[in-house]
Order: sequence, then C-alpha cells, then structure tokens
Amino acid sequence: MTVDDDPGVSRAVARDLRRRYGASCRIVRAESGESALEALRELKLRGDLVAVILADYRMPQMNGIEFLEQALDLYPGARRVLLTAYADSNAAIDAINVVDLDHYLLKPWDPPEEKLYPVLDDLLEAWRCSDFRPMPSTKVVGHRWSARSSDVREFLARNQVPYRWYSTDEPEGQRLLAACGQDGQRLPVVITADGTALVEPEVPELAAHVGLATTPTADFYDLVVIGGGPAGLGAAVYGASEGLRTVLVERSATGGQAGQSSRIENYLGFPDGVSGGQLTDRARRQATKFGAEILSAREATGLESSGAARLVRFADGSQIAAHSVILATGVSYRQLGAPGADELSGRGVFYGSALTEAAACQGHDVYIVGGANSAGQAAMYLSRGAKSVTLLVRGADLTASMSHYLIQQIAGSPNISVRARTVVEAAHGDGHLEQLTLRDTTSGQTELVDAQWLFVFIGAAPLTDWLEGTVLRDERGFILAGPDLTPDGRPPADWELDRPPYHLETNIPGVFVAGDARAESAKRVASAVGEGAMAVMLVHRYLEQS
Repeated sequence: MTVDDDPGVSRAVARDLRRRYGASCRIVRAESGESALEALRELKLRGDLVAVILADYRMPQMNGIEFLEQALDLYPGARRVLLTAYADSNAAIDAINVVDLDHYLLKPWDPPEEKLYPVLDDLLEAWRCSDFRPMPSTKVVGHRWSARSSDVREFLARNQVPYRWYSTDEPEGQRLLAACGQDGQRLPVVITADGTALVEPEVPELAAHVGLATTPTADFYDLVVIGGGPAGLGAAVYGASEGLRTVLVERSATGGQAGQSSRIENYLGFPDGVSGGQLTDRARRQATKFGAEILSAREATGLESSGAARLVRFADGSQIAAHSVILATGVSYRQLGAPGADELSGRGVFYGSALTEAAACQGHDVYIVGGANSAGQAAMYLSRGAKSVTLLVRGADLTASMSHYLIQQIAGSPNISVRARTVVEAAHGDGHLEQLTLRDTTSGQTELVDAQWLFVFIGAAPLTDWLEGTVLRDERGFILAGPDLTPDGRPPADWELDRPPYHLETNIPGVFVAGDARAESAKRVASAVGEGAMAVMLVHRYLEQS
C-alpha cells in the first residue's frame, strides 16, 4: 500500500514498486489518507494480507503519521514506512515512537536499486518471518480472583501471545467450560488456537501448546545465555551477530522486569519513551534475526564444568553444553512480608503485573508499594483509568530511588498521592483483597483502608539460588565477578588459570555475569544492555585463549 497526495509522485512510487515486487505482490495506490483507510478496510473484510504500508508525511487533512496510527489498528503486523523530505526528518524520528515506525525514506530515492529496494527487501523478509497471518486466538477461562488465572494471563501477555479472557461469571465463559467438560472448579482452562483444552496448565505445557520454542535444536553451543531480560537479550544479539552459535534460555518471558514496564522514558534513543513490551519485542526479533535461539519456559537448575565445556542442567533433567555461559538471570521483586499478603497473592496483591491487571482497575482505588522507577511507571500508567493511585513509600520521599522526571510527572498527576514513611502492616480479605492496614513508621499509628488492588515493587531479589555452591555470590545472593573476586589482589581459591578473572567473569572460567544479578550493578536498562554486549566481547577473548 502506497499513499501520497501528489498524483505524479504516487504514480512514480507505484511504478517503482511494481517493477520490483509486481510478480509476487499486489500494489495498492491511494492519494489520501482517508481513501487509503477505506481500501485497507475492504482488504481486511476480504481477508487479504498487507505486508508494507508506505505513507507520505505531508498530506492535507490527514498527515502520514496520523494515517499510520489508524492503519495500525487494521493491520498491526504490516511494516510501516514514512516518506519524507529532508526537512521532515525530525517528524519521522518522532514517528518511530508514535506508530512504531519501521523505517523512513527521504524523497527522491534515485536510484531505487540502492535507496528503496534494499530497505523494502528487509522489511518484506521480516514480515514473512513474523506471525503476520490472522490466527484464531487462545481463550482463557478463569475467575477474576484466581491466582493461577492471573499467572497464565501474565505469561501469555508478556510472551505476546494473543488471547481472549472469559470470566466464569459470564455466559460465554460458562459455555466454553461446558464444551470442555469442566465445571469451573479447576481454573484456568486454556483453549488453544487448535481447540485443545488445557486445565490448570503448568508453564512448560502452556508454552509448548501456544507455539513458543522450548526445546534446543542442538546439544552444544558456543554460548548459552541464561535469562532474557535486557542484559540477556543484549548478549544474545551481540553473540549471534558476531558469529557465535547462541541460545538464550528464559524461565518465564523475555524482557525481565523491564519488559513489565508500561513506559521507559530515559532509555537512549527514545525521547518520547517506549514500553517495556515494545523494547523487548524489538530486541527479541533482533536476536532471532541474527540466528540466536530463544527457549521459553526452561528453568536452569544447575551449572557445572566438564573439561572445556560448561553444562547447564534444567528442571526436567535435560541439559545443554557450551564453550561459555553468560548469567543474566536478573532479579525479582521481593515478597511483601505483611500477614495475609501471601494468601492473597494473585487475588488483589500483585507483583509487577500492572499492565495485565490495569483494565480491571478502571474506576477503583489502587495502592502501590515501592519508591523506585518501576513503581513510578506503574503509578503513571494505572492513573489513566484508576479513580486514585496511592504510592506507599517507606522513606521520607521519592528522591532517594526514583528518577527526577518521574517524580515531576507524579507531582503533576491529580489522582496520584504519595504517602511517605508508610508501610503495609497487613492485608485482609476473604478470597480476595478487601482491606489494608497501613502503618506510619514515624508515629506508629495504623489505619485500615478499603482496597481491592495492591501492586508491589519492592527491592531486588537475585534469581541465583540455583547457583549455590558453584558460583561465588555476596551475602545478598548477587554474583561476584572480576575485581570483586580479587579484593586482595589474589584470584579465588579454586581459580586454575594463570590470569585473573576478566571484568565480568565469575570464579568459573568462561562463565560471565551481566545485568542486575551482578553485585553492585547499576540496575538500569541501558547498563544491563551494555554489560550484555561487554560480556560477549569477553567471551570472545576467553575463547581465543582457550
């Protein structure tokens, strides 16, 4: 689809496209945004697929960005290109964030063999490799206050598996349960796109049935990356792009804590912000583009050396081997220690799942525990629909752990309030959260408040317990590497090489750490990505000297 209000330019664009792609694709031409949208609606009704949309920026009534925003609703999988003059390049850069633009082209592009076709060839190839065909969506039947139902929805959403939610309280949910021969006592029931019914599925079973890769294609790799957060994805991109046979292993969903963020506004290159999901999706596509394998729902439970190989064992008893390993396991939110919180987890008390539950919070009072960026981003996102959002902060204010830009945004949001020096003393409810007891840490006074929604973003617990007795960690469980292993100038006791550990190398040669799991790391997306890239550089150095 090409859209340009100048008839001459429109014909020229279509001519260039037909010359190259006419044998395999139909070229649809329009001279206004509205007529292009009408054509897209007709194509949608007929079930046709749209691979690439090229829109001119300067069009009357509806400019190219406004058109692409509406076209995105009809064909979200189509690749989007903005045609601009040199003076419009800033607008094109803005459009990268507004409509997730794939590329912008400066007119004219003479010759097209050098400036047009290579771009479109890449976009078409990416489209063909993506899940662009409309597929019957997965159905999830559950109850609003079912913890396992919440977990399944979170897993599907974070892995970008489209699904539809049906409550057991609704007629359609009851009809689906009856069709599956279920009475609603065991929830959730997941009905996959091919009609298979899964009752209370475990994560590996669910992943396999919704099309996620769970089994490695080989027994031996150059590099195994454990963890799919920013550090792990960064390592996978750089490892695979530099010729290492790379596999990334993720126990739940790629993106880590960053992938759950509604909006990241201080990441380099995204002046208007980017959601954690968008950033994760781009990084994942980039890694697979270079040939990295990505395995979901595989939990690493052991690591050992076997000569020059490093073995990674999984919870199901299987294992893979590699020349090198990068540990990018990241961290999880610490559990709220208040009485009643564990029993109500997934039933009104949630850990980092604000995106999945946001729709159900419309018009309600919401409480958030935490004073770092993740809590602030969740507060801003939930405030769009919630009646009120209250941030509960143990410290005197937000300045100790939250970025200045978020503090300013929160201060300017009329339905967000901050209660400093306040903790959750207890959570109460019969089957789901109904009330909270809040305590003022200065005066000791308590207050009982009505609450159905509590989102917890406190602290960072490293996901490293499975490395006990193998990789050296500090007293909090964070992995020691490089200079932290040699505080007295001497290598660790079991170090066998005649060189000290490299900067991100652990006490096991060839095993590196990157991101939040490393002791004294910066706990920022940009630094995690950088460490993932640096770890790959050190892997190359290790392999060259092995």
